[in-house]
Amino acid sequence: METLSKRQNVESGFRLDIQGLRAVAVALVVLYHLWPDHLHGGYVGVDVFFVISGFLITSHLVRQPPVSWRDLGRFWARRIRRLLPAAFLVLLATSIAARLVAPSTQWAQIAKEVIASGLYVQNWLLAGSSVDYLAAENAQTPVQHFWSLSVEEQFYLFWPLLIAAVVWLTRRTRWRQKSALFAALLTTVVASFAYSVAATAAEPGSAYFITPTRIWELGLGGLIALAGNRIYSFHPRLRAGMAWIGIAGIVAAGTAFTSETAFPGYAALLPVVATVLVIGANSTASGSPTTFLRAKPIQWLGGVSYSIYLWHWPLIVLAPFAAGDEIGLAGKLAILALSLLLAAATKTLVEDKARSAGWFRRTASTYRFAVGGMIVLVIIGSLQLVEVGQRSLRADERLAAETNSGSACLGAAALADPDCGSNQEILTDPAVAKEDKPAAYADGCWNHPPFGSRVTCTYGDGDTEIALVGNSHAGHWLPALQEIAKDRDWTITTFLASACNFTDAKVKFDTPAKTAGCTELGDWAQEATSGDKFDLVISSQLSIPLQGGGSASEQKKLAFDGYSSYLKDWADNGTNVLVLRDTPYPKTEIPSIPDCVAENPDRTDVCSGLSDSWLKPDPMAEAADALGDADISVADLTELLCRDGRCYGVNGGLITYFDGSHLTTAYARTLAPFLEQKITSALQG
Repeated sequence: METLSKRQNVESGFRLDIQGLRAVAVALVVLYHLWPDHLHGGYVGVDVFFVISGFLITSHLVRQPPVSWRDLGRFWARRIRRLLPAAFLVLLATSIAARLVAPSTQWAQIAKEVIASGLYVQNWLLAGSSVDYLAAENAQTPVQHFWSLSVEEQFYLFWPLLIAAVVWLTRRTRWRQKSALFAALLTTVVASFAYSVAATAAEPGSAYFITPTRIWELGLGGLIALAGNRIYSFHPRLRAGMAWIGIAGIVAAGTAFTSETAFPGYAALLPVVATVLVIGANSTASGSPTTFLRAKPIQWLGGVSYSIYLWHWPLIVLAPFAAGDEIGLAGKLAILALSLLLAAATKTLVEDKARSAGWFRRTASTYRFAVGGMIVLVIIGSLQLVEVGQRSLRADERLAAETNSGSACLGAAALADPDCGSNQEILTDPAVAKEDKPAAYADGCWNHPPFGSRVTCTYGDGDTEIALVGNSHAGHWLPALQEIAKDRDWTITTFLASACNFTDAKVKFDTPAKTAGCTELGDWAQEATSGDKFDLVISSQLSIPLQGGGSASEQKKLAFDGYSSYLKDWADNGTNVLVLRDTPYPKTEIPSIPDCVAENPDRTDVCSGLSDSWLKPDPMAEAADALGDADISVADLTELLCRDGRCYGVNGGLITYFDGSHLTTAYARTLAPFLEQKITSALQG
């Protein structure tokens, strides 16, 4: 049996079970990041941290309610002293390490995220990237994990203000303070949870990162801080059972959830409520989980959990670049050991020293440190962006000089002319190539999920009108079309969609609204381009998964039938259509061609691949051929990207792709003379 004095000591002082929960949370996250194929749902460790933070912060604020701006200032200063010194150290060290070992193609993105992390808005930056089809394919940066710390810091700004406002109101009314606080916090939790469910269903990518979908998780911890005394009166065995159920729930979420789980939304209830049960139970009875959680190794791990979280991810991301190869079991164990060593050193030399330093305990000094640290990180990130910009200018100048010289072996021409050879200087900087996207991106010409808008762009004002219809693999032909249109006085109008197929088959998305929106967008594009509205409709598409087909053969048939029906509707309306066979797809072997070139500047041959691997079936081109309609023709320019059984990531001095599947603007322009021949033939019928 628990004694009253023992229980009060646990309630008012240091909670061993919470320290142990921290260890469980960080273990889930680190093991998930090291072995994601084995611990599929380890990301729920972050949710455990959220509940713990909400409980502890609310407990403190309820014990010492802020009643003035000075109180709030002191509260925020304590948070700064607790969190920012170690965070700033890791961000600074990671910035330097990334500059030394990461490929130049990643410097700009890392710099942007270092700035966002230093300002604690990283979660919003990642949320914006998650709904951008191309940005979502960016390589993971070594500071990406700061998104959760950003959520917590934003909570630490908002939550005390809410509590202070309630305290202020109750002092001027007859409301009971604790009841009013509970009502305000409960309302916030319910509203946040409802929004989380709706946002996860509508746009799960951004919903994962944004603060409003996560407030309820921290808020539930806060509610337990208010309601704890009632739970503590339960029988010790009941509380021990609650704690065991909570531990089981956390483990179940960590092992059963996957990257396909719609999260946070309803799914987050399992790890969040499970954590609430453990904290709320506050069980110290024999046979409760606290027996395990209070073990010395677990307590030590919980004590350094914050620093482990900070250090482990930069090591995981940067280690392959430093080693020059993928990290195996031995390497992962070394990362784990180094994370623990760095965490222990940071806890002792940075976290503890910062909290005990006399000068740092002055509120004004604390804020000067925070502002100064943020300024330093912004300057470092900005200087890195300036360096990338300067490299881009120099690369542009080299390319312009080569283009103006009238080189007969630039880009695609090198494969068209056997005399050009293959050993040519790379004229484009990989970092420049990574951003070398068609004008359609900067001009906002894309229809994005859930495809509620109807966006087109027009280039040129000539009499011959051409429509470019399809997804991003149609869009990457735009630079070539612009070159031709400029010389031939044509008008190009785009009907482009991000991550959608224009087909009569149903495209598979993470929400029904996106599937319906994609279908409606395809119908609109077809109606807008049918008949004699345009002299020629050019279409090309990367086929993406469809609803209703599990196997590869079923998917292929669905795609073929969907394109056949879509093309037939065009043909029945007398539409002149040119289908461009889809370009080679290196992404399955090389996620990013610019990254590959940056990592292998003297061995660009490793950035090529076998034609059999890179050339995927193109059901749209196959359907067009099978249709046999005089108004539907097919053009194949694969020979300008592949030769003798190999496809190239670098050709004629140019990097061919700006990621793992989309042509760079520079290379696409060199395809213009060859594409022009195909278009002219299609126009002449």
